[in-house]
Amino acid sequence: MSFDLAQYGITGESTNHSIVGYHVHRNPTVARLYSLAIPQARYALANSGALIAYSAPKTGRSPKDKRIVEEETTKDDLWWGSVNIPLSESSFQLNRQTAINYLNCRDHIYVIDGFAGWDPKHQIKVRVICTRAYHALFMRNMLIRPTAEELENFGDPDWVIFNAGQMPAIPEIPGVGTRTSVNVNFKTREMVILGTEYAGEMKKGVFGVLNYTLPKQGILSMHCSANEGDEGDVALFFGLSGTGKTTLSADPNRRLIGDDEHGWSDEGVFNFEGGCYAKTVDLSAEGEPEIYKAIRFGSVLENVGFDPVTCEVDYSDVSITQNTRCSYPIEFIDNAKIPCVGGHPKNIIFLTCDAFGVLPPVSRLTPEQAMYQFISGYTAKVAGTEMGVTEPEPNFSACYGAAFLSLHPTVYAELLAEKIKKHFAEVWLVNTGWTGGSHGVGHRFALEHTRAIIDAIHGGDLADAKYERDEVFGLAVPDAVPGLPTEVLNPRDAWADKDAYDATARKLAGMFVKNFEKYADQASEEILSAAPKED
Repeated sequence: MSFDLAQYGITGESTNHSIVGYHVHRNPTVARLYSLAIPQARYALANSGALIAYSAPKTGRSPKDKRIVEEETTKDDLWWGSVNIPLSESSFQLNRQTAINYLNCRDHIYVIDGFAGWDPKHQIKVRVICTRAYHALFMRNMLIRPTAEELENFGDPDWVIFNAGQMPAIPEIPGVGTRTSVNVNFKTREMVILGTEYAGEMKKGVFGVLNYTLPKQGILSMHCSANEGDEGDVALFFGLSGTGKTTLSADPNRRLIGDDEHGWSDEGVFNFEGGCYAKTVDLSAEGEPEIYKAIRFGSVLENVGFDPVTCEVDYSDVSITQNTRCSYPIEFIDNAKIPCVGGHPKNIIFLTCDAFGVLPPVSRLTPEQAMYQFISGYTAKVAGTEMGVTEPEPNFSACYGAAFLSLHPTVYAELLAEKIKKHFAEVWLVNTGWTGGSHGVGHRFALEHTRAIIDAIHGGDLADAKYERDEVFGLAVPDAVPGLPTEVLNPRDAWADKDAYDATARKLAGMFVKNFEKYADQASEEILSAAPKED
């Protein structure tokens, strides 16, 4: 045994060990993880050199099975409800012991030590204890990797993740109820995972921790990507899955700071992670060359289909899940900025895929509108993407990441507004969805048109544009964007049936207002004044 885990009750003292014996692998090399993984049937080696792994039956997060321990140090601060469901301390201890018992029965234990947060002043030390080489490599990629000297002096971690995902939870434990249970305990600084092998639970668990601790220090934690231009101008990209957050931030003409999780402190922006976690559905070298090239030795491909003879991955194969993904170290992106820090943002871009086809392709927001849109976190699902979805459906996720928020959304919105005003950031709403009609009638904006909008924002081309205010949503729409047809700038003009546009726009406005009712009691009058008009 190369590393002692007795302080956690993990000693390997079990009669169930095979002839292989008990081994603890602390921060093994990528090559070592491959050699331990590949002989097992649940892994494969892609022709690109990436490790293919499978997490089935869970191929995505289980937000309804997440529980936060209700204890005296945090119970008065947390945003309790459907996102943060309470669990008693006694039930947590039973889940923890279930995980420890399982870990004690395994031949191979993996320990990954790393940092979360590239700013040393706001960095936390995280230890992951797991039984899958896949999980170890995933978190080796997603945490910031310590140097040999930092590892030697790592000491005790600030947080420990016990990943016993192969072991089902006990539904009869009070507050658990199912065979999957993901628990976070802010008092003991521990996370326990049972009944799911989806690796993203670990990544987002760490994010949830920082979403609690950083805002209390005046630091805005954000579910966004970030990049930087040659002049040091930083841009943030907020958006839910499918809106283009990762794709648009991976720009060959700008340095990537990070693709998913960041903090905004008094010094500027810093990435939380040491890697990227990109969706790979229909990935191609032509469409997303930076991401495509990053999938090589050291990367982890999740739940993808591949040719068993050539080992070539089929990125169009969604037979296992629509949520195929790849984890890779951020330095696999050629123009990544290391260390992953930047100055204060010049531009903040909210991305939405509006399948109703009523939002303009680009509009400039006031600080009040920015807060309203930020709390709303709007995008839309389209017909055919989920069972039972036959027409566009709104998807509102507060702060573009409600599932990961630990505090009330208005806390993050107020911090955002404060920093926007202090650092004179411009805020833009960019629709990557439909124009000329709703889904099924209109068509989706071409990627080159969206890239033209983003380039115009970066280049300052919209600073001198003339703006016309949209009547329903109150959005300021520019009269021209280089590289974009003028007829699509005003969404009403792009519809053949103007009456249908008016009815659809007001329908969506009503959905915004209805959704915002749950936040209205803690929102200021300035935020409420930015609501769209229903009639």
